[in-house]
Amino acid sequence: QVQLVESGGGLVQAGGSLRLSCAASGSTFSSYVMGWFRQAPGKEREFVAAISGNSISRLYADSVKDRFTISRDNAKNTVYLQINSLKPEDTAVYYCAAESVLFGIPQRMKVPQEYDYWGQGTQVTVSS
Repeated sequence: QVQLVESGGGLVQAGGSLRLSCAASGSTFSSYVMGWFRQAPGKEREFVAAISGNSISRLYADSVKDRFTISRDNAKNTVYLQINSLKPEDTAVYYCAAESVLFGIPQRMKVPQEYDYWGQGTQVTVSS
C-alpha cells in the first residue's frame, strides 16, 4: 500500500514557475514508477510525465516536454514536477500516481488506469 500526498500548487501568473511535490509512504518507493497527471474542468485526466524507480528513464507528454521536468529523491520518498513558463492552459488539478514496475517505463504508463495509487491532487491556476 502506498499513500501519496501532493503539495506545491497555487495561483501564479503566466510565465511563472512552480515545483510540485508528491510525498509517498512506504519503504519500497524506489520500485515504483511515479507519474504526474492533470485534469482540467470538463476534461479527462491526461498524462504529463513519468519517471522510473532509478530515475534513468523519463516520459513526457509532447505538450509539456520543453517546460516540465520530473525528478525524484528516493531517500526522501518524494517525486517532483518542475513547471516553467506556465500558461493559462496549464490550469488543472495535478495528481501524482504510483505503480510497481520492474524495469523502465512501459509506454502503457501514460494511461491513468495503469496506476494503482493516487494522491488527492493539488490545484494549479495560471492567470493571464
